[in-house]
Amino acid sequence: MATRTPGSAAARTSKPGPAKKTPAKKAAAAKPAAKKAPAKKSPAKKAAAAPAPPPRPILFRAVRRIWLGLANAIGAVFRSYGHGARNLHPEHRRDGVALLLLAFTLVTAAGTWFTPQGWFGEAATAVVSGLFGRLDVLVPFLLGAMTLRLMRHPDMPEANGRIVIGLTALVVAVLGLVHIGCGAPAMGSGATRIRQAGGLIGWAGSTPMMAAAGPLLAVPLLLLLAVFGLLVVTATPINRIPQRLRLLGVRLGVAEPLPGEYEDAAAGADAREYSTAPPEDADPDALPITIEDDDARPRRRRRKQAESEAAESAPVSFEKDPYQTRDLAAGVAADLVDGALLFGVAGSPTVAGVVGQVKDNTAPPEEPWPSEAPAARAPDGHGEVPARMEQLQLAGDITYALPSLDLLERGAPAKARSQVNDDIVAQLTGVFAEFKVDAKVTGFSRGPTVTRYEVELGPAVKVERITALAKNIAYAVATPDVRIISPIPGKSAVGVEIPNRDREMVTLGDLLRSRSAAEDAHPMVVGMGKDVEGHTVMANLAKMPHVLVAGATGAGKSSCINCLITSVLVRATPDEVRMVLVDPKRVELTAYEGIPHLITPIITNPKKAAEALQWVVREMDMRYDDLAAYGFRHVDDFNAAVRAGTVQPPLGSERELTPYPYLLVIVDELADLMMVAPRDVEDSVVRITQLARAAGIHLVLATQRPSVDVVTGLIKANVPSRLAFATSAMADSRVILDQPGAEKLIGKGDALFLPMGASKPVRMQGAFVTEAEIAKIVQHCKDQLAARYRDDVVVGSGPKKEIDEEIGDDLDLLVQAIELVVTTQFGSTSMLQRKLRVGFAKAGRLMDLMESRGIVGPSEGSKARDVLVKPDELDGVLITLRG
Repeated sequence: MATRTPGSAAARTSKPGPAKKTPAKKAAAAKPAAKKAPAKKSPAKKAAAAPAPPPRPILFRAVRRIWLGLANAIGAVFRSYGHGARNLHPEHRRDGVALLLLAFTLVTAAGTWFTPQGWFGEAATAVVSGLFGRLDVLVPFLLGAMTLRLMRHPDMPEANGRIVIGLTALVVAVLGLVHIGCGAPAMGSGATRIRQAGGLIGWAGSTPMMAAAGPLLAVPLLLLLAVFGLLVVTATPINRIPQRLRLLGVRLGVAEPLPGEYEDAAAGADAREYSTAPPEDADPDALPITIEDDDARPRRRRRKQAESEAAESAPVSFEKDPYQTRDLAAGVAADLVDGALLFGVAGSPTVAGVVGQVKDNTAPPEEPWPSEAPAARAPDGHGEVPARMEQLQLAGDITYALPSLDLLERGAPAKARSQVNDDIVAQLTGVFAEFKVDAKVTGFSRGPTVTRYEVELGPAVKVERITALAKNIAYAVATPDVRIISPIPGKSAVGVEIPNRDREMVTLGDLLRSRSAAEDAHPMVVGMGKDVEGHTVMANLAKMPHVLVAGATGAGKSSCINCLITSVLVRATPDEVRMVLVDPKRVELTAYEGIPHLITPIITNPKKAAEALQWVVREMDMRYDDLAAYGFRHVDDFNAAVRAGTVQPPLGSERELTPYPYLLVIVDELADLMMVAPRDVEDSVVRITQLARAAGIHLVLATQRPSVDVVTGLIKANVPSRLAFATSAMADSRVILDQPGAEKLIGKGDALFLPMGASKPVRMQGAFVTEAEIAKIVQHCKDQLAARYRDDVVVGSGPKKEIDEEIGDDLDLLVQAIELVVTTQFGSTSMLQRKLRVGFAKAGRLMDLMESRGIVGPSEGSKARDVLVKPDELDGVLITLRG
């Protein structure tokens, strides 16, 4: 057996004696201690050493599969009616539990409404009657509503805690009142008397009230408890009770809507939202949402022309009322019990499990609005907010319908905690104990890709003690991708970000259905992803105002570009946003060919891309000329004045003023453009990024080669927003973010997002959208409106170089020059001088003749010209040249 040194774990954990010992004595004393106290195994090693659980019996597995198959079939039938429950992710389904609840509902209904049959029916009826007393006939309705919820909407469990509390209070209060009304029989009166009153629940709810306050006060107390339960179930604040009652009366047809408060209920049968002005004493934390038009830009499909610019920029408030989210064909009772909790009403946050003193800081997922659409602005003087698929009026008599969010799939439910998180907490605690660092893990925030563990230090402990243990922590948790944040912004704690072994997917559909997307109706708001704490990250491209997206191959850059374009297609009409797509790879953006938002066909030639950027510069200058002529500082103000009719063209001018749409330019690979025409591309990009913000023109530059010759200093200085995916080296991270960090990302959408004005980047998991979803969105847009391109985008307006086209007696020499240049694919004037033994003037003239016939590209200084003809096309070119 090898002798342990004094620095071993056993020697470090042994208690020091009163007298000093020599190293030999310490080693001798360490030997028996090591024999007596075996080393403790970590939880991960215990889990690995634990025997695997025995397989379940074949009969159990067969019965389980048959039951789930039958449950899924019945659940599919329930979800086939309507559109709200379709495209449900398999992980959201709870058909097995719902089928069991449906069976119990049928048995209870048969026993309470008719004569119970069989021992099971009699037992179930006895239990229900004993608990609920004479109100047992209403139990099947309650169970049926719960079954319907589990079948159609199991993916919204956030409000379950509130619902359980509210229903419990409501049932206890009602049954207690029934029990008191039936004479309040005691337990000694017998089970029959109890069943004929409020049952065991009514007895348990009324007896303590009567013993504490007497029968006279027990009744009002139970009434207050019933009102409390009803308010909790329907998520109704106290100051909203009159509005909710009036709204319910409007839906039932017993009350008329007030002018300017509600829209005509009959005309809004298909509408999901009603607009109402909030009272002066409205609670800002309640359901109403205030949406401000930050840039004073009215939207044509949602607002009418205003009387003045001030009216255009006024905020519009509207309330998301849960009673308006369902048709009352299912009954008012169903709305009171389930309507408020099914569609978009925030529930109480659930209490996460606790291991020791570790707290789960993961935020609950954001709930979607019932219409699953971006929040709409109401027209001035009207209360109706248009529904999602309403035909929207564009220029002239053209109508356009935005794509439905049902075309985007839902993702799997987010996990708040897993056993892996608890194991890592134990491993981190073990590392701190082994190295005698006074620190402990006090909580963690789980995201879709990584989990941030919060570590609090003891007194007089340096932060460097934690950062120096980065490699030891990586060794303990068996992953090299450990990132330490010191400190966490806004907290006195050090963050240790460790990748999740059970990684989750973030879908674009979930982001666009979130509350953050619904509260901001700007057409340039796009879904980015979810951060480490599980919060939705949305970005307004108009406020960035330009963004650089960079990362290594396969890190998620293309998926990010697809999410940006798809978000714009879902939220904006072609008269609001126009796009210029540059795809030198020829395969990344081909799915968007033909969409009505394009101002030119997708550009794949780097030369034409440089011309398109120069056209964008000319468009920017033209917009600034209009802004200066009419006295506006931003294109949104100019558009508002044009829609309001407050600006007119000069007298005698035949021009018709129209609003300028946002212009979004997306370059998928900047490196290819910089290789072909670096000076022209850099000049155009720098000029656009310096000036184009107020003109409504915004750039998205993407590259997989973030080097200093591609992302130059001038480009970086004028592109304030950065999005870095995983890079291969720290130098690339410094080029993108001006700081390290991207080299420690784990790829597949893991990114660092540094928006304009932020001091530190935000780590997030980028969203993902499938090709099938993109195809559906694109097809919907193309069905609504055909693309209309501009002819002047890729055609340069500058004077072309005049070249002598008279070949004269130099035909044979020109043929030799063409053969030489095309076969070598190298267009150089000095090469022609050497190979053909001609002077500089003759070689330059031959090169000009080849340029006029499209054989070589234009001159780029001392650089060799691009050869535009391939060797296999040489014969055809020579035949054409000789006539």
